[in-house]
Amino acid sequence: MHLPALIERKRDGGRLEGGEIHELITRFTAGAMPDYQMSALAMAILWQGMDAEETRDLTLAMLQSGQQLRWPAQSPERVDKHSTGGIGDKTSLVLAPLLACEGRWVPMISGRGLGITGGTLDKLESIPGFQTGLEIGVIESQVQRLGCAMVGQSSTICPADRKLYALRDVTGTVPSLALITASILSKKLAEGLNRLVLDVKFGEAAFMQDRPRAEALAQSLLNTAAALGLKASARLNPMDEPTGCAAGNALEVMEACTCLKGEGPLDLRTLVLDLAEELCPGRRQALQEHLSTGRAWEKFAAMVEAQGGRAADLERLGEIHRAPAILAVRATKPGKLTRLSARFVGEAIVSLGGGRQVASDSVDPRVGCDQLAKVGQQLECGDLICRIHAASPGAAESAAALILQGVELH
Repeated sequence: MHLPALIERKRDGGRLEGGEIHELITRFTAGAMPDYQMSALAMAILWQGMDAEETRDLTLAMLQSGQQLRWPAQSPERVDKHSTGGIGDKTSLVLAPLLACEGRWVPMISGRGLGITGGTLDKLESIPGFQTGLEIGVIESQVQRLGCAMVGQSSTICPADRKLYALRDVTGTVPSLALITASILSKKLAEGLNRLVLDVKFGEAAFMQDRPRAEALAQSLLNTAAALGLKASARLNPMDEPTGCAAGNALEVMEACTCLKGEGPLDLRTLVLDLAEELCPGRRQALQEHLSTGRAWEKFAAMVEAQGGRAADLERLGEIHRAPAILAVRATKPGKLTRLSARFVGEAIVSLGGGRQVASDSVDPRVGCDQLAKVGQQLECGDLICRIHAASPGAAESAAALILQGVELH
């Protein structure tokens, strides 16, 4: 197979056959296709796109590049969700144990944060001792025993995606619908799922900033999932203000724990229940009861213990990760809060050290914002807009100035 000819064909608007795509991915994963050639192909795909069959074949090739989770015959329904990212989006931490309470198996493979978008693994790793790097056999055993596991992508699961994403991130080819679709679905198919719900965000802090682009991504994901035999549904949700009232790794875990006990911000609970009901149709009342009775909290605590953490530490996470500087940001005039920009909050968290500019950056689990006011709330002069948790007073002041750029009171 002559690689330059395939790259040129895609560059000029032609299509690639399934066998060609499979061979390309096989060679790339094995190191037999240079990064510069895959970069050129990714750019050609970004500009020319892929049709539905090409996207399906690319997803399948990436799935088959590594191992897949295997489940016994007659096992319960395996379910999961994927979110396209946001600020304060800790729904996975609540959703996985909640679905397990309904008898579903949830083998959730999650990712790390990059840019202003938070990562589920970073949040979980703010729990002392929590291990996200489990071997396939351990994941399968834990899911069969507890109903859920929340782990990172291993080197053996979809290695083509792991390698290709790192390349896309530094070559300006992340926004390709086909490449996004294949990246997301190859990992979810590797989990051996029966059903998937897609939480596709749109808005100023979302990857797809307007609704039409989010709809196009959702449709690509749904079409490809259907072509590969995975039952999927999608919900479009705005990402203009943070989800819940906390953003930042340890702070979000604490808020998720509150939600798991049947409390917490209404918008977070509603989003969790909406996504859970997509996977457990007609069971909203039962799902609410799992939260209000603390059953979901007990399931989460058991998962934490199984993955190396201590449930007792969840109750004292605020003490364990108390930031050196905590600054209250207050309204300087009365009015109705009409905007609290999730993008500015996300940028502030990155500036505090709670997010990554590049994949190799470390994150500070202590920093972030909590007690965030919600859009529509009536504030008086001196009322709290948020609290900033920072490594130093100067960092807190800088973050406050950034957040206030995205605050509007009328």
